[in-house]
Amino acid sequence: MSSASPPTGDDLVRVLATLANPHRLRVVAALTRERAYVSGLARQLGISRALLQVHLRKLAAAGLVTANLELSKDGKAMNYYEVKPFVLTLTPEVIAAAVETLTVPDSAEQPGAGR
Repeated sequence: MSSASPPTGDDLVRVLATLANPHRLRVVAALTRERAYVSGLARQLGISRALLQVHLRKLAAAGLVTANLELSKDGKAMNYYEVKPFVLTLTPEVIAAAVETLTVPDSAEQPGAGR
C-alpha cells in the first residue's frame, strides 16, 4: 500500500485482515528495526519457525514484507525478510471509496448470511 493511490476494497480488506493479528504486528515491528532470517526472528519473537513462516507468508501475500534468499558464509541458504515501506491512511472517505471497488459480495463476509 502506498500513499500514491487509494486502496481498492479488496486491498484494504486484505491488509487490514493481515494486520489484525498480534503475531503479525509483532513481526512487522521487529522487521522495522532490522531485516532478519526466519530462525533468528522466531527466537526473537519466542514463536516456532513453522508458525512464523505462516505469518510471514500472509504478510508477503498482503505486500507488507519481502524475502531475499541469500547464502551465508558457510554456504547455507537463508531467507531474509524485511518490511516493505507502506502508508495506510484510513478515513471514512477512504473506506467509502474502497467499498465501491469490492469484488467480494456483501453476504460472503456476514456470519449467518444466506439463512
